[in-house]
Amino acid sequence: MFEEGILLKAKVGADKVYDLSLGNPIFEPPPKFMELLRSYVENPGVGLHRYMPNAGLSETRSAVAESLTNETGLTFSKEDIVMTCGAGGALNIIIKTLINPGDEIIVFAPYFAEYFFYADNHGGKCVVVEHDDKFMPKLSMLESLVTEKTKMVIINSPNNPSGVVYPTAVLTKLGQIIKKLETKYGRDIFIVSDEPYRKIIYKDDPYSHIYSAHSNTIVATSHSKDLGLAGERIGYVAVNPYHENKGEIIDGLTFSNRVLGFVNAPALIQHLVTNLQNETVNVEKYKQNRDFLWTQLTDIGYEVIKPEGAFYMFPKCPIQDDVQYVNKLRENNVLVVPGSGFGSPGYFRISYCVDENTLQGCIDGFRKVFLDHT
Repeated sequence: MFEEGILLKAKVGADKVYDLSLGNPIFEPPPKFMELLRSYVENPGVGLHRYMPNAGLSETRSAVAESLTNETGLTFSKEDIVMTCGAGGALNIIIKTLINPGDEIIVFAPYFAEYFFYADNHGGKCVVVEHDDKFMPKLSMLESLVTEKTKMVIINSPNNPSGVVYPTAVLTKLGQIIKKLETKYGRDIFIVSDEPYRKIIYKDDPYSHIYSAHSNTIVATSHSKDLGLAGERIGYVAVNPYHENKGEIIDGLTFSNRVLGFVNAPALIQHLVTNLQNETVNVEKYKQNRDFLWTQLTDIGYEVIKPEGAFYMFPKCPIQDDVQYVNKLRENNVLVVPGSGFGSPGYFRISYCVDENTLQGCIDGFRKVFLDHT
């Protein structure tokens, strides 16, 4: 879609193309990021860019652990943290550490399509749990899909592409089911929570952390979205501090960081995010974009679940063929992504981390294509 947008903009003019296809943050990092960056440029010190332990800088891991302790009420230490090259790097080292070739990974639709490629990287296979009409996983399907080959369940909340946030009740039920199945099959089944949007939430309720649902829990996340640092590739893995074999898992993650070629997360950005754990981009601006777009689309007639987090919206197509509908939108210079790519045919994803011109300009295209198909 990125390349598609470039071609279309070259053809008709960038100001006439309304690209809502990519989750590429539009808002700049918080001001404190630039202040810290300037201080390192002016006073770099010695060894700023050298290698460090594969798990990351000690002070960065400690800062992450302190932040998680404050968020969750659990006691994290730096020994529970591995710094990574974004959430993608985090998920790859988790999968490399935990699965053997032929093992299966459960994913919940609508899902981030890269999970399938990450699993394939390490000889694994993804198995899909469907969702209900609120984009909540049909946990009733889980027992029939888990087998003796299942080693992991990946969840994503706030969810890309739907923007839903899984409530505590869903996570608690998931943990109960997994514990039961672990007893049945006599093996650990890990719940891995992919959380790059954890701090982009629009409701007042506190975020529901996965750790309380089960001890076999691991979080993969990044600062791509909450700090607007997508291109810097900085994230981390946090293993449940109460897991009895966490030391062995951390050793595996650290080893995997090296042998998969990441080696370590970027040094300079590690130094910077050490002091940014309590900072975020201006989430209120994303909320304003959400509210504007949701109001406009529902007024036109689209069926849309109002997102509670992230910066995506997942409207239902007025026709069954989501790919055909997305192509019609493209003919009207509006770029979105078919829901079938997320395991949810009949929907399409909108990314509203865009500038005001794109947000305002896309509405006529959405209206015209909708009216042409209803």
